[in-house]
Amino acid sequence: MKTPVFTGAATAIVTPFRNGEVDFKKLDELIDFQIDRGIDAITICGTTGENSTQSLEEHIKTTDHCVKYVDGRVKVIAGTGSNDTKDALFLSQEAEKSGADALLLVTPYYNKTSQLGLIKHFSYVADRVNTPVILYNVPGRTGMSFTVETYVTLAKHPNINGIKEASGNFSLISSTLALCGDELYIWSGNDEDTVPMMSIGAKGVISVLANVVPQAVADMTRYCLEGDFKRGAEIQLKYLDLIDKLFIEVNPMPVKAALNLMGLDVGEPRMPLCELAPGNLEKLRKSLDAMGLLSC
Repeated sequence: MKTPVFTGAATAIVTPFRNGEVDFKKLDELIDFQIDRGIDAITICGTTGENSTQSLEEHIKTTDHCVKYVDGRVKVIAGTGSNDTKDALFLSQEAEKSGADALLLVTPYYNKTSQLGLIKHFSYVADRVNTPVILYNVPGRTGMSFTVETYVTLAKHPNINGIKEASGNFSLISSTLALCGDELYIWSGNDEDTVPMMSIGAKGVISVLANVVPQAVADMTRYCLEGDFKRGAEIQLKYLDLIDKLFIEVNPMPVKAALNLMGLDVGEPRMPLCELAPGNLEKLRKSLDAMGLLSC
């Protein structure tokens, strides 16, 4: 039986940029904003953190800075995935040196692979680090998904702790929970799926929404962990329109726009990501306003 890296709510935190560089002072402010509102973990340099447009040097520096600034207050999960196994291992080993509590590795994208290739890819990395590995299944971005058979095989690896599941495939999720039990934990990777997934055994969420309303996401997952799914569902349904608007265009374009509208000034995303279309920005603004989140 393994112990989950964390339970509850992890924020897939944005990376603030200023004049083409990571704004570390602003990142510190965002981290404090999250921790002060009850979040259980920070995921740094994930998809929402725009890791795909960070250089290796920048990626390593950002992860290292985050771990040092968090200073053990909550868990830090470092995004270290790549479609090049050697790069994934290199980033994972660097994050381990920094002291990250877990490594988040996405399935190889663009070149993709077979199910056997997935087993070999993740086992190769997990064999060469001591830090727990969280697999990341997001076929909408990568063009491929795990099968339950592959999950069962990877669950046997002592260093593979769980999965961020963003497939929306509840048949896959429920079968994996039934077959893997406490050898492979699952966290929701879609904010709209959190309560349903936790009701069948998921341990929490790695959340985009938490960038905007960390206390609400922390409360929602806490209620679910206590078995009060009714109160958890009330929170999820309250924020359902905002969840929808945070994905009105490609993540993290909307969540960065939302944080800027809230007065948190995180800068713009890096190209090829860009500002929201005016009509979509207005829809996002209205949703934030309905929740009382706009900057005065």
